[in-house]
Amino acid sequence: MINFKTLTFLNRKITLFCLSSFLLLNGCQRIEPKAYKADLNVVELKILGTLQDGGMPHLGCQKDCCNEFFEKGYSNKRVVSLGVSDNKEKRNYLIEASPDISVQLNNLVNDKSKALEGIFITHAHIGHYSGLVNLGREVAHTSKIPLYLMPKMTDFILSNGPWDQLIELKNIELKKIFNEKEEQLTENLKITPLQVPHRDEYSETVGFKIIGPDKAALFIPDIDKWDKWDKSIKELIKQVDYAFIDGTFYDANEINNRDISEIPHPFIIESFDLFNDLNAVDKKKIYFIHLNHTNPAINKESDAYKAIKSKGYNVAELGSVFAL
Repeated sequence: MINFKTLTFLNRKITLFCLSSFLLLNGCQRIEPKAYKADLNVVELKILGTLQDGGMPHLGCQKDCCNEFFEKGYSNKRVVSLGVSDNKEKRNYLIEASPDISVQLNNLVNDKSKALEGIFITHAHIGHYSGLVNLGREVAHTSKIPLYLMPKMTDFILSNGPWDQLIELKNIELKKIFNEKEEQLTENLKITPLQVPHRDEYSETVGFKIIGPDKAALFIPDIDKWDKWDKSIKELIKQVDYAFIDGTFYDANEINNRDISEIPHPFIIESFDLFNDLNAVDKKKIYFIHLNHTNPAINKESDAYKAIKSKGYNVAELGSVFAL
């Protein structure tokens, strides 16, 4: 004879067991995407500066582009620099030590729980390394900030003052890096230097490939001409999600119509021609950066800026943040 009370009790237990198992299994499946989604923003890249070495207003400039700022006595424009943060490990890295380093570091490390774990330098032109002087005892008097440099740049810092004093006083700690050799900075962040042709009076010049857990960025603020490089910039753009590249000059009008082949930067109009056959997705990855004070693309109302946007490209903007 069937005991219905016992059967009902057993059915309830079986039902509860199945329901618990379902929730456990499906609960895990639901939680996992949320955790993964959060990890998408664990590494971020921030634009801390977009201008060429001389900044804006530019010393000696008497053109309309700078007069306004001289009259105001203030400019919110900053010399080229990037910040890269691993928010999970609370580590920050600065790329380029520009003359605007005090404001840029404040914008990058604005939380005392976050540490500056290192500075990467592309080359020995003033807009890219001269801010290091602020790490000395006259200003911040830092302690053993890792400084990531290529071999020739390392020798330059070791052999010349006041930079050698930063080493003597242990304000910085040199970390030698090498062309195309990946640097694993955190579990989620890697940076690889890529040597490029440029005016290498005191050091070699590099760009950087910055790789997060989900996306990658290319940073090449200075190069002589794209066709002088032994790599294909178009292929590199296809491999990354963002490309912050040399946009120093828009065209020859900025330099009194000198022969553009004599200028050690690719004009933006030259890049238009080179990138013309890229698809719309790849064009959208491109952000022109390292803009000279004369570059009309600085002004969003200019024909140059509108032409860049109409062709599917971008101009890097101060304060923009990109998830890696």
